[in-house]
Amino acid sequence: MIDVTKQNERRNEWTSSKGNQMKWFIDDVWYKADYAGYEAFAEYVVSQLLTYSNLIKTEFVSYDLDQVVYEKQTFSACKSRIFLPEGWQLITLECLFKSHFGYGLNQSIDAMESLENRIRFIVEQTIRLTQLHNFGQYMSQLLTIDAFFLNEDRHTHNIAVLLDDTGRYHLCPLFDNGATLLSDTRLDYPLNEDVYSLRKKVKSKTFTQNFDEQLDTVEKVYGSHLKFTFTKKDIERIVFESNDYPMQVKQRVLNVLFEQMRKYKYLFR
Repeated sequence: MIDVTKQNERRNEWTSSKGNQMKWFIDDVWYKADYAGYEAFAEYVVSQLLTYSNLIKTEFVSYDLDQVVYEKQTFSACKSRIFLPEGWQLITLECLFKSHFGYGLNQSIDAMESLENRIRFIVEQTIRLTQLHNFGQYMSQLLTIDAFFLNEDRHTHNIAVLLDDTGRYHLCPLFDNGATLLSDTRLDYPLNEDVYSLRKKVKSKTFTQNFDEQLDTVEKVYGSHLKFTFTKKDIERIVFESNDYPMQVKQRVLNVLFEQMRKYKYLFR
């Protein structure tokens, strides 16, 4: 548990459709509080499960659970160490495109009817601007994570690249998976409703509202580049080792993940 103040608070310049979580930065650590349900728990579970994949640890942000005391209130939260070396910048794709073209990325892809053209446009233009020639593989991994974990908030400020102090670009560790696993219990996915029905309501972002169409298309164009190795026992251990969330939340997360394992068998090796 850590006490934080307004001096530690950080706010985004934008607000996503899922609201704007309270965030604090102190001693090189980011803290994010639950806002609409159990986002912190979702971040933690997803990052733990990604350790059971072909990604290496520097390719995604790792989160731990904690509690934050802010203005005499205690919030469940997740925390992660800053991954930016000194002098480096995180540049979202929305900002990258706006700085080069004068208008945002959303405005560009909204005018394109073809899903494949939307994905190709983002990847090819990002490669042109950054010289990150494996960005197609990166997008395939990102959209696989979104489909499997049901991330409904992958807007264009949640896809980013890194710019070092020499002007060279680098791939950004995969981050911001709080809006996964039906974590919004306050509005969209109440805990007392059936998981199997709720899964069908979740919509993807950026390219289309259908996770499977998005994933099928990016795999068709750039291939499949993410494989998982975790088992049901691994999921149970990760979910139940936390004491910060009630059993109803843990059982829901288990049910969602078990169903996703059944649906996406081909992602396991």
